[in-house]
Amino acid sequence: MNYEFRAYPDREMLAMDLANQIAGELRAALGHQERAALAVPGGSSPGPVFDTLCAADLDWSRIDVLLTDERWVPERSERSNTRLLRQRLLVERAAAARYLPLYAEAARPEEKLAELAEAIAPALPLSVLLLGMGADLHTASLFPGADLLAQALSDEAPILLPMRAPGAPEPRITLTAPVLDGALKKHVLIYGAEKRDVLEKARGLPPAEAPVNAVLDEATVHWAE
Repeated sequence: MNYEFRAYPDREMLAMDLANQIAGELRAALGHQERAALAVPGGSSPGPVFDTLCAADLDWSRIDVLLTDERWVPERSERSNTRLLRQRLLVERAAAARYLPLYAEAARPEEKLAELAEAIAPALPLSVLLLGMGADLHTASLFPGADLLAQALSDEAPILLPMRAPGAPEPRITLTAPVLDGALKKHVLIYGAEKRDVLEKARGLPPAEAPVNAVLDEATVHWAE
């Protein structure tokens, strides 16, 4: 596994530099193709990156934005990653982007899986991917011990899979490892000494134990305390 590790003096500088790098990669992608696709995580960590990226001078009408994973909850829920995205990224210039959802109204993700995947397929491969990582080494909703983790890590995995994991209060839906790893540019955002330590300790572990290892090759890890 070969990835670049970048340490920043503070989180503000990380957020600005990472946003500018993602904007530059999207601009380069649009220079040789009609559309570009950007996949991003939910949670609070990428918020400052979104705050800068949303104002980037890009032809956002040619950019597809999607989440790497989503909780199976309506957008009105405070646990919805889509809700955060609409508040922090899909605003200002980025409001012109086309959003590809990972949720549709249904009791179970299995009921809408094929429909959601069909909308995403034309946007692949992802031009730029931003991921987070948990202290348990999960990324997107690829959790250690999740019910369909082995299928999601398989080279033959579909675009999307539902995922249920210990400690997760609701089902998730996630892009699978081949889709994430197939992104042309990959970034992982982590904060704090604990996550830096667990990332180091994950070297050599199989993806079944450290799912983040399925996507780290040729990625750039961005870290600040």
